[in-house]
Amino acid sequence: MKSGLLAAVAAVGLLLAVPASAQGVKIGILNDQSGVYADYGGKWSFEAAKMAIEDFGGEVLGHKIEIVSADHQNKPDLGTAIARRWYEVEGVDMITELTTSSVALAIHDLSKQMKKIDIVVGAATSRLTGDACQPYGFHWAYDTHALAYGTGGALVESGGDSWFFMTADYAFGHALEKDTSDFVKAKGGKVLGAVRIPLNSSDFSSFLLQAQSSKAKIIGLANAGLDTTNSIKQAAEFGIVRSGQKLAGLLLTLAEVHGLGLDAAQGLVLTEGYYWDRDPKSRNLAERFFKRTGRMPNMIQAGTYSATLQYLKAVKAAGTKETEAVAKKLKELPVDDDFAQGGKVLENGRMVHDLYLFEVKKPSESKKPWDYYKQLAVVPGDKAFPAAKDSGCPLVK
Repeated sequence: MKSGLLAAVAAVGLLLAVPASAQGVKIGILNDQSGVYADYGGKWSFEAAKMAIEDFGGEVLGHKIEIVSADHQNKPDLGTAIARRWYEVEGVDMITELTTSSVALAIHDLSKQMKKIDIVVGAATSRLTGDACQPYGFHWAYDTHALAYGTGGALVESGGDSWFFMTADYAFGHALEKDTSDFVKAKGGKVLGAVRIPLNSSDFSSFLLQAQSSKAKIIGLANAGLDTTNSIKQAAEFGIVRSGQKLAGLLLTLAEVHGLGLDAAQGLVLTEGYYWDRDPKSRNLAERFFKRTGRMPNMIQAGTYSATLQYLKAVKAAGTKETEAVAKKLKELPVDDDFAQGGKVLENGRMVHDLYLFEVKKPSESKKPWDYYKQLAVVPGDKAFPAAKDSGCPLVK
């Protein structure tokens, strides 16, 4: 009798130790929600993921879909600690968004160790599907290679053949500067110099003076979020554009253009993988998002919607949430939703889709709220992203 009671207690203990989502699917949104990238992704990406879950029907394989969210504060050690707890204790099956390349690379490595899926949307470094690729890691909306090809390539071809870079001093900025420099040089242009700038700086004056004195035709802003908007605002105070140099926002999204306003942002050329007013599908997603948030989504938020939805489609197609089976389906299923049409996932985890080259409108050209872009060109996905065999990914033979 006593041994039977002990066995029963042990069984109950085992049941209690199993995470609540052992049967259902649990998704984590991990990003910057209070710092330099809070508008770029932030709580708006969490809202986009919730939209995707609702659109999918709220459950998969007969069980409810759960979602959690946390702020990694752009700190790799904090992000890794949160992700480990989610994976080991809280039963999270997949982590997505992952703004900030240093954090994304750390989570990418942890996910490989723990055989869990991550789908990076907000981080840019092309290393995620290059030398740092792993079997369960995916990269969704864009990367530094695509931005360099889109914006850098277009500006060189239109005469911007000398560059100076103002670069965020961590993995993302370094990758964006390198990828863009490679394109500039390949097209016959020159890089006259670069300066590395700590993340979340407030005073860009000394860096802007170096850029101005370089006499480069293009000052490439290899940064993002508030760092980009503050660079552009302070460049205006120095009269840099008025004196003939151009600013290239190498990672600029609708969120930052909205924060700047058209007076300050007009004429900037940028590449995004999504624009809310481009076609009926993009408008469908954007108008529903606007009703929830009071703002239009950028490519990070729309991309998080797509990544979340595609993961759930893969779980359903696999008939299980087991990592190997779901990763296999993610690489097999086409991506067709309100973010991307005709998308495909390569062997290295890169989701390939078209991007778009835009110019920010003048205030006089804007006809309605959030009417900020005019499209200059389509950047074909197979040009924006390298083939898996050319990516440097060790998984690809």
